[in-house]
Amino acid sequence: MAAGRNKVTVVGAGNVGATAAHWIAAKELADVVLVDIVEGTPQGKCLDLAQAAPIDGFDVKLVGANSYEETANSDIVIITAGLPRKPGMSRDDLLKTNSDIVGSVTDQVAKYSPNAVIIVVSNPLDAMAQVAFRRSGFPKNRVLGMAGVLDSARMRCFVAEELDVSVENVTCFVLGGHGDTMVPLPRYSTVAGIPITELISKEKLDAIITRTANGGAEIVGLLKTGSAYYAPSLGAVEMAEAILKDKKKILPCAVFLEGEYGVSNLFVGVPVKLGKNGVEQIIEISLTNDERTALHKSAAAVQELIDVLNI
Repeated sequence: MAAGRNKVTVVGAGNVGATAAHWIAAKELADVVLVDIVEGTPQGKCLDLAQAAPIDGFDVKLVGANSYEETANSDIVIITAGLPRKPGMSRDDLLKTNSDIVGSVTDQVAKYSPNAVIIVVSNPLDAMAQVAFRRSGFPKNRVLGMAGVLDSARMRCFVAEELDVSVENVTCFVLGGHGDTMVPLPRYSTVAGIPITELISKEKLDAIITRTANGGAEIVGLLKTGSAYYAPSLGAVEMAEAILKDKKKILPCAVFLEGEYGVSNLFVGVPVKLGKNGVEQIIEISLTNDERTALHKSAAAVQELIDVLNI
């Protein structure tokens, strides 16, 4: 790897992992190591991506590997490894299998990159972030999950479509667990500073919120044999970029709460400030009773998974 350059490891060379490697390389954020247990897959994808570099003009080193020696001293490790969700399969069906996978990956990450920030993408997201946190022994500011960036991006997409405005004008606020129990906050969501509640009827907004909560399942249903990967991978890369560039960017991420929002010892999605130290601040906003109840219901759904895993 080039001296002085950032280094990011992506674990899992499936669609999400390989696309994350692509975004990182295209943005020239870091040299990339792509790791997968399948021999030849990470090597082949990195070779293909390296051959795209002269066309697009990015200068980063890309290495595919089946073990973790090449990943040593990574600044960030993005974990996408795990079984994908198939039609009709709930996230919770994946729980035990993916917990074992994420756990063994985390052991290797902690061994070779003890100072890295870990970004978990594997599902069920909030529980897998907790697995990585417990197994790594890392401080809570250096383990986080990618959920809210994706959920809020989906909501922003649908709001922009409904109002026929630029996606750049739309800010959407989503809290809670990743999936059906996510908690969208329309009153904190805006279009060019205007609350979306002023611009979209409650009926249409409710439909957008439902579609957002089911965003992953909608894509699984359409693809039949796969799940979303462009937006999830870019969500993780946006988080990585904020950390690598010390941007102090506020993004919704799954982080370990210790009393914030009335939630303890659990990974749940909340707004945080990301910088060179990973999670630099958990931002607490005032919630209505209904919003707080919904957030606690979301946290309870995550807690059920943690209880099953006994971690």
